[in-house]
Amino acid sequence: MNKGIQRLRAVGGFTLFELVVTLTVLAILVMGTLPLATNAVKRDRELRLRETLRQMRLAIDEFHRDTMGACANGTTQNQAGGRPQPVPADPRSRVVIDDCSIFDTENLDRYPPDLQTLVDGVKVRQRGLNATAAGSVFSDKNATDLNATDEIKKVYLRGLPVDPMTGESDWKFRSSYQTADDENWDEINVFDVRSASDEKGLNGEKYSDW
Repeated sequence: MNKGIQRLRAVGGFTLFELVVTLTVLAILVMGTLPLATNAVKRDRELRLRETLRQMRLAIDEFHRDTMGACANGTTQNQAGGRPQPVPADPRSRVVIDDCSIFDTENLDRYPPDLQTLVDGVKVRQRGLNATAAGSVFSDKNATDLNATDEIKKVYLRGLPVDPMTGESDWKFRSSYQTADDENWDEINVFDVRSASDEKGLNGEKYSDW
């Protein structure tokens, strides 16, 4: 009789208790895997945020280097023998911006007025040439042929970056005349850029503080 019951059980499949135990184990495995998957996605977005911030900050710094000597009232000077002397340009800067109309009287530090300026590009000239000479011929060539005497255009960002945390190009800006804890941009220039997200990263820091 017992042998017949065992044969029927083998043919009929799992018991209710065995099914409950199996589903419980699967649920535990799934619940343990979900946080790992979520953290992996979040970590990937954080890596993209760091890289995007790095690219924008490099572009801002490169733009600022190219402004050295671009405008008479924006040239940094020091005193030597009682006479003002121009500070040597950064050796990494091979061109000088040739359009001072993008700077207003408040932006004495000559940082970009906005990110769109870095995307649209600005007119530049090879260093050593007269960057403010009149009668320049506009050209949309990239700033690669440094032997050219024609006016050329340099682009610092290929496109307006999207914040991986918000999915929008809603970055927070800080000018060179503001402290790091200022929340409202004074719109004088773009000295630094931060995420607009108020969420915290895996390291416990807010993305807006990166």
